[in-house]
Amino acid sequence: MIPTERLEQILDRYAYLEARMAEGGGDLAQLGREYAELRPVVEQIEAWRRLRDGIAEAEAMLDDPDMVELARDELATLRARLPEAEKALQIALLPRDAADARPAMIEIRPGTGGEEAALFAGDLLRMYQRHAEAKGWSFDIVEYQQSELGGVREVVAQVKGEGVFARLKYESGVHRVQRVPQTESGGRIHTSAATVAVLPEAQEVDVAIDPNDLRIDTMRSSGAGGQHVNTTDSAVRITHLPTGIVVTSSEKSQHRNREIAMQVLRARLFDMERQKADAERASTRKAQVGSGDRSERIRTYNFPQGRMTDHRINLTLYKLDQVMQGELDEVIDALIADAQAAQLAEMA
Repeated sequence: MIPTERLEQILDRYAYLEARMAEGGGDLAQLGREYAELRPVVEQIEAWRRLRDGIAEAEAMLDDPDMVELARDELATLRARLPEAEKALQIALLPRDAADARPAMIEIRPGTGGEEAALFAGDLLRMYQRHAEAKGWSFDIVEYQQSELGGVREVVAQVKGEGVFARLKYESGVHRVQRVPQTESGGRIHTSAATVAVLPEAQEVDVAIDPNDLRIDTMRSSGAGGQHVNTTDSAVRITHLPTGIVVTSSEKSQHRNREIAMQVLRARLFDMERQKADAERASTRKAQVGSGDRSERIRTYNFPQGRMTDHRINLTLYKLDQVMQGELDEVIDALIADAQAAQLAEMA
């Protein structure tokens, strides 16, 4: 059922925004953002209305003996298109996650599997870097800890661009890999895991942090070598005492490290508030990251078979090489479609 009153409200709001921007009044940036968000919805409304008007016109033509055959053919075509148009409009009208338009913070850590898990965490980092590059997003690493064999102990990256969090949020969870590790001399296939958490970037207005709740420590920064290693106490560790969240940043500038650490802390606290709000609304949203154990998985990357399986929607793609090169649109599109179908079912 299409809520016609809501359609009118959306069209009225869209016309108001258009007029305000033409006048140059108000906060143009804010008006422009809302206008851009409403535009695809308005386009779906107009397409659905044109189809309905076409059906009404064709039905009226049935009374004309000279036009009845043409009208029947036209009606058959238009009525066949109507269900698809209605579904597209219903999807456009679904409630939006308020954080969808925000930049995202990606955190990747090895789980089960020791050094091989750290190497796989590095592979996931490169996969997301390539995906961001293909989408035209910026991808900046703000914290990086390397393992002995060149893998990742922990990495935090900031991703900016259009619709970043809306798409990357589906990557949160435990990613499992099945392959022969570089550390394995006998050629046996091992199973390891890495955890990925995608958090919407938070602003200072989103999260109120009492300075008295923070313990800030400085320490020697450890890097990849060179003249700057262990020469200054530039690394910063911030502990949020009420929650026990610990964030570190180890760039060369202590001022920049404090800024980065606070940015990551805000994102984690903001995500905690979002999860709490979801729970209070009796949401079925699952926790983003489990213990890192291989049994708690959302996706499996099987290298011997060239196969990637997303267990949430039972999607299997035999194009693992392309996926690891950052070609994630097919699986993300499928996850979005599944989430939209679930929302439509709940509304129905």
